Amino acid sequence: MFKKFKNINIIIIFIFFFNILTSIAQANKKAPFNNIAVHDKPMHISSVIFEDIFENKLKLENLEGNLVILNFWATWCAPCKEEMPSLDKLSYDKNFKNLKILAVNMEKKNLKKTQKFFSDLGIKKLPIYFGEYSSFVKKLKLRGVPTTILINPEGKEFARIIGSIDFQDKDFLKWLSNYE
Repeated sequence: MFKKFKNINIIIIFIFFFNILTSIAQANKKAPFNNIAVHDKPMHISSVIFEDIFENKLKLENLEGNLVILNFWATWCAPCKEEMPSLDKLSYDKNFKNLKILAVNMEKKNLKKTQKFFSDLGIKKLPIYFGEYSSFVKKLKLRGVPTTILINPEGKEFARIIGSIDFQDKDFLKWLSNYE
């Protein structure tokens, strides 16, 4: 009888450690690209306000509860032009239920130039946002374009993409889905 309890204890301990290890492995899946910096611990993100093309204000903190992709770009940026169509396609990917994408132009607000940029690239769904450049660059510690900040549903930055990526890459989509 004592041997049965010992076997049961071993099984319980095994199940316990197996569950812990698999959950750790899921949370720390290696990012699919070298230019994605995943934070060991999600970081608080400063409150920032963006403005859409109709001058409606959007506070970043109002998006809590969603997986947020905050993409900073410029019309003169070749890598931005390269990645923007795949980011647009991601914006209407039905596999993500709570995904919000903000494509933020880092240049001085020029609606015509920005709309032409989107039109030339065939962008269909991505909304255009602007922000007070000096405010968000400093608060978010941005160093260049494109830069993409990934924010979890708790409103914390869990990763940052420096440079361009293919937002339609299957490995990236699978990795990203772990955070929704």
